[in-house]
Parts: sequence; C-alpha cells; structure tokens
Amino acid sequence: MSAPFKRKVISIADRLGMSADHLMAVMAFETGRSFDPAIRNHAGSGATGLIQFMPRTAIGLGTTTQALSKMNALAQLDYVEAYLKPYKGRMGDLSSAYMAVLYPRAVGKPEDYVLFRKGSKAYKLNRGLDRNNNGQVTKAEASARVAALLEEGLRPGNRG
Repeated sequence: MSAPFKRKVISIADRLGMSADHLMAVMAFETGRSFDPAIRNHAGSGATGLIQFMPRTAIGLGTTTQALSKMNALAQLDYVEAYLKPYKGRMGDLSSAYMAVLYPRAVGKPEDYVLFRKGSKAYKLNRGLDRNNNGQVTKAEASARVAALLEEGLRPGNRG
C-alpha cells in the first residue's frame, strides 16, 4: 500500500478510536489481501470494495457500489470512515472492528455470540467461517481469519 494510503488509515483509525493495524487487517481480509477497491464478493451478495460495502449500505452513504468500484483505494477510505463512524470508540479490539463490518449487532458482544445459524441465507453466504462445522458461526470464529491476517501483517518485513 502507498504511503498516503497508510497515513490516511492511521488518521481514520485515530479519529475512530481504533487500531490502524486492526483496520488494515479487516480490509486485507475483506479484499483477499488485495486492497482492491473494485473487488466484488464471490458469494454473489453484490458487496464491493475495501470493506465489502453492500449495495444498500453504499446508497445510505450517498453513493453506489458501482461508483465505489471506480474509486481508487485512497478515495474509498472516505466511505470506510463514514461507514465506521457510528462505531467510534467501540472498536477497541480486532473482533469488534471486524464485527462493525460483518455484523454490527455483535460489536461489544462476547466472543461466543452466534452470528449465523445453518439454514439461514446469512449462514450460507458465510459458511466458510464456521471453523468447527457445527452449523453456527460465532464472533470468535468469524474473526479468526482476520486475526491470522493481522498476525501476518505484523511480522517483520510486512510492516511499513
């Protein structure tokens, strides 16, 4: 990522009271490590961009997923910040930062909080997060892959 992108992420994280490393890990996960603002969700939800904005979410932010996909990553960060602003001060840990993107109702909930259950459309779209294959996805399970990316990003040689 470019130096201006990193500086902007740090500024956004500071304003939101969260870790810039956590924000970077969330975006790395949501974009498959690409940080591509045009990347689309492979499960067919219509989600697009750095934090996989859903079409209705984009409209609520005054834009569209099509417009977001045409932005560069630096410009799209303004929408990332606008989306996360309601959770300011509540994303102090990695799982809460990720929940603000994936399942906002779980921000501040315990790690064993169940997000999705087998049989629901949401479970079908997120079944890959069910690490123990028990038919439900908990906050901890959903955040585990993001945590792995955070750990990878913090290794010597990956920080910058």
